[in-house]
Amino acid sequence: MKKAKAAEMRSEYCRDELGPGVRGKHLDAYKAGTNLVLLSPDVAEVFRTEDAVNDALRSLARVAR
Repeated sequence: MKKAKAAEMRSEYCRDELGPGVRGKHLDAYKAGTNLVLLSPDVAEVFRTEDAVNDALRSLARVAR
C-alpha cells in the first residue's frame, strides 16, 4: 500500500474553495461514541483531576446503593 504525500499548508485559503460548512455534521456520531462530560467551572475548580472526579463519583455511588 502506497502512502500519500503530505500536502503542504498554504499560507492562505480562499473560503470559497472549502465548500459549505455543515453545522452538527458529526453530532450524532459524537453522542453515540463518547463518555466525556463537561464540568461546570465551579465543579472543575474543586475536582481538578480525572481521578478526583472518579473517586468522588464512586463514593457517591456507594452511598446511593
